[in-house]
Amino acid sequence: MSLYSFGLESLSCHAWNKDKTQLAVSPNNNVVTIYEKKGKEWNKIHELTEHSGRISGIDWAPESNRIVTCAADRNAYVWSLKDGVWKPTLVLVRINRAATCVKWSPLENKFALGSAARLISVCYFEKENDWWLSKHIKKALRSTVLSLDWHPNNILLAAGSSDLDCRIFSAYIKDIEDKPGPTAWGSKMPFGELLLEQKDCGGWVHSVSFSPSGDQLAMVTHSSSVVVVDAAHGKQPTQLTTDHLPLMSVLYVSPTEIVAAGHDCCPYQFSYIGPGNLQFVKKLDIPKQTSKGNMSAMQMFQNLDKRATDDENNELTTLHQNSITSLCVVSGERNKVEKYSSVSLDGAMIIWDFKY
Repeated sequence: MSLYSFGLESLSCHAWNKDKTQLAVSPNNNVVTIYEKKGKEWNKIHELTEHSGRISGIDWAPESNRIVTCAADRNAYVWSLKDGVWKPTLVLVRINRAATCVKWSPLENKFALGSAARLISVCYFEKENDWWLSKHIKKALRSTVLSLDWHPNNILLAAGSSDLDCRIFSAYIKDIEDKPGPTAWGSKMPFGELLLEQKDCGGWVHSVSFSPSGDQLAMVTHSSSVVVVDAAHGKQPTQLTTDHLPLMSVLYVSPTEIVAAGHDCCPYQFSYIGPGNLQFVKKLDIPKQTSKGNMSAMQMFQNLDKRATDDENNELTTLHQNSITSLCVVSGERNKVEKYSSVSLDGAMIIWDFKY
């Protein structure tokens, strides 16, 4: 594993380019900063400054090399690199509340944006007018959309909400794509069709993730629960309530293994074998060994600055020193992730090795 610090600013979200040499992060404000790795150092090379509100979501399309961002200013921008400069294009998302999350589809021909307006904007490019349009999914949503994930078929879209429910919708746009075939979640897929409504997941649904096959959907909630809904077995849910603090981000790393992280400041591994068989596996972190006896003057000063005490005993034993806000795949195939990354409110980014 490798730890990199980007200063004292909290990091709320992050995204990688295709070859993982560049990283886009938001330091919990209205700016997206792009870093490039040179040797062991990360150098700041761009700043995306079009938003006027706090950035809430970033996603980087690997093949088209476009970045999409959204923010509390109710706007979204698609950024394209032209002559060494990132140029923004405004998206007509048509929302009257803050945007909360954004995600490119697997084929990168559209993206989905969640918001506090109790709707999802599915946005696509219209060549005739050279702009990004949106279609709204409103059915059944009763509160803020907190998280999104695309099914591998590029059509189905999972959404977690603060109304304690998780849903799967069809995001099929007939103007830009072929008619989809049937899936385990359903066969009729007109735009906005509700294919799953998992009621009362125990708390706000902070993050959702489809399995590599798309037949299972994992979610983490504010009740410290991990839930897996299995379409291959009649959309049957399996819930595991943990004794950890609430988890904020979840990621399928293989057909059976799940990584989740949040307010406990470290990632955990869970395993889903089948209906009723969801298990906690282990903590994916190495406890720090701290010793006050050989603490340098600089370390004592940093402790005073951050925690108003020179006592190092109150430092967490985890690598991250604050809540983890998001997880991203760094290397490996969708069904066998080799490395993944986490960013935290402590201003650090860690690349973790996943060992099978």
